[in-house]
Amino acid sequence: MNSVDVIRGDSPIILGQPHGGTFVPEEIFGRLNANGQELADTDWHITQLYDGLLDGATVVKSNIHRYVIDANRDPAGVSLYPGQNTTTLVPLTDFDGRTIWRDGQAPSEDEIASRREAFHAPYHAALAEEIARVKARHGVAILYDCHSIRSDIPFLFEGQLPAFSIGTNVGATCDDRIEAAVNEVAFAADGFEAVSNGRFKGGWTTRHYGQPGRNEHAIQMELAQRTYMREAAPWTYMPKRAEALRAHLKTILQTLNDLALSGVLTRSGDST
Repeated sequence: MNSVDVIRGDSPIILGQPHGGTFVPEEIFGRLNANGQELADTDWHITQLYDGLLDGATVVKSNIHRYVIDANRDPAGVSLYPGQNTTTLVPLTDFDGRTIWRDGQAPSEDEIASRREAFHAPYHAALAEEIARVKARHGVAILYDCHSIRSDIPFLFEGQLPAFSIGTNVGATCDDRIEAAVNEVAFAADGFEAVSNGRFKGGWTTRHYGQPGRNEHAIQMELAQRTYMREAAPWTYMPKRAEALRAHLKTILQTLNDLALSGVLTRSGDST
């Protein structure tokens, strides 16, 4: 199995999917404890959820589970949210703060470095290549980073997560018009709640690749999983529930696509 799959399209939109993979090499899976082997923190069905919503969108997806290595963490291991509970480059606990490794089986620093080279680096090499390709074609690229998470996780945040959590690192990772366009759809979506730059402000991927001055924009969408699936094992996709959500996601992606193609996002003086 490839650690990363790329579906190339001709749109200015790239869908990043770092956490939908469920593959864990056998020798690593056996070192996870029973809790870890449930793979509960997967962005379940994220590829299926976004499939077909925007013709021509490029998709870059990691097939490796985040317990092997988290493709949305700083490769240097720097925390995304200093002072708050979060998980690390190779998680030691799940989102509930419970250990995921058998006693004495957590990876060493050397092993983490090896996994970073084998699984983290290829995903980001593919993502960087697609951003460069798309920008060369259109003069601009928008990385839309696709995520989902259980609605209630007291270890990470208080209360129930809104349906839509939009992250731009407080406006730093994209043109203001991109964030405004996404907010307009999400905040007006009937029966759904939304927040911008709340608990989730965008992960390492969004912060690293979001360079508006270079015509490279990034925005993260964290979806509450109750909007499209059952939030407990066996993590069942619920098509009727998902269709209501997909309608809004389709509008968001088409709006971003039209905005990028309009030329208003392209800035002169790009040095790349």
